[in-house]
Amino acid sequence: MAKIIAIDYGKKRTGLAISDPLNMIATGIGTVDTEKLIWSLKQVLKENEVDKILLGYPQNLNGTATDITAKVEKCHQQLQKVFPDKEIILCDERYTSKMAFQVMIDSGLKKKDRQNKALIDEISAKIILQGYLDFL
Repeated sequence: MAKIIAIDYGKKRTGLAISDPLNMIATGIGTVDTEKLIWSLKQVLKENEVDKILLGYPQNLNGTATDITAKVEKCHQQLQKVFPDKEIILCDERYTSKMAFQVMIDSGLKKKDRQNKALIDEISAKIILQGYLDFL
C-alpha cells in the first residue's frame, strides 16, 4: 500500500510527515527550508511509494485567508505540476501549531526545547497527517 505525505508549509521552514505502509500511523520526518521543498519531496518520493500529498491549508477561524494562504495555494499549483501522478489534497490546518505545542508540553519537553520552531512544524505536519489517517 502506498504511503501518504503531509506538509505544514511555512514562510521559512516546512514540516514534513509520512505515513506507515498501512496508512495508520503518522511519523514526522523533519523540516526543510521552504525554498527546497520540491527538491526534498523528490528525494522522499525516490525512497518511498507515495500516492497522496496532503498540504496544510491555513485559514482564520472564520474561514478567511491568512497572510500565507496565497503562498500555500501557489505551492498547491506547483505540486500539481511537478507531481501530476500524485493526488494533492488541501487539508485544514487550523489549530495544528497550538496542538503541536501542547504535545510538546505533554511529552515533558523543557521550556527551551519547546521553543524549537522546527520541531513545532514537524509535529504540525504529523498532526495534519494523523487527522487524515484517522478518517480513512
